Amino acid sequence: MLNVQLLKKVRTLLEMYEEGELGGEVMPEDVLKGVVEDADLLHVLTLAMALNYQRNSYTLWESVVKAYQDEKTAWIFHPKIAANCDIHDLREALLLHRVGLQPNRHPEIWQRVAKGIVNSSANGDVQGLIESAHFDIAILKELMQHTRKAEFPYLSGPKIFNYWLYVLENYASIRWRSRELITIAPDTHIMKATVKLGLCMDEVLDGGANDRRVVANAWEQALKGTEIAPIDIHTPLWLWSRAGFPSLEEKKQSV
Repeated sequence: MLNVQLLKKVRTLLEMYEEGELGGEVMPEDVLKGVVEDADLLHVLTLAMALNYQRNSYTLWESVVKAYQDEKTAWIFHPKIAANCDIHDLREALLLHRVGLQPNRHPEIWQRVAKGIVNSSANGDVQGLIESAHFDIAILKELMQHTRKAEFPYLSGPKIFNYWLYVLENYASIRWRSRELITIAPDTHIMKATVKLGLCMDEVLDGGANDRRVVANAWEQALKGTEIAPIDIHTPLWLWSRAGFPSLEEKKQSV
């Protein structure tokens, strides 16, 4: 469990986030609000997130919006169509607005994830995939990270998988069972903030897969016994780092 001083800092950070004191930063996925129809949101979030690695998230989601609004490319966000289309047509559509950047790898990933969605759901859609797991993260994790892992490249990885769960909860109003199983999704900002709080040593800033596991596990263990789920602090930590780590002590003194 968190020591008393660190828990105070975490609570202060959560309070600053709730009060909009971390710079009022717009999150990358916010660009979808008011643009993507509710009926399409689960598909747009899921398919695009399979490509959300080692690239600028803001640029990715801006490209996604352009592709969604373009009648020539909007079809790529329909799993059944993307799963069965000609790969050359998919490549052309993904590259047009730079949703995909790698002409071979990205279309292949996109189509494989689309097929994974279709094959894992009676309805052939993301809602059906989630319902087949009874909104239970433990079941969904077993399905996507073990049983059918090959069908969900990158999306099944711990970083993107957990952030995907978080994004569906926050943007598509999915209500998960056992949400405490959503671990934090460590990117550069999360790791910097974790070190800044003293929960991990500087070595994790190397950013390798093992470093990300160390950070995720550290938060999972630290928050046991509290009412705070690890994923609840993801955005506050991310924004705190982006804002240059404004003082938590000053906030506590002003309360």
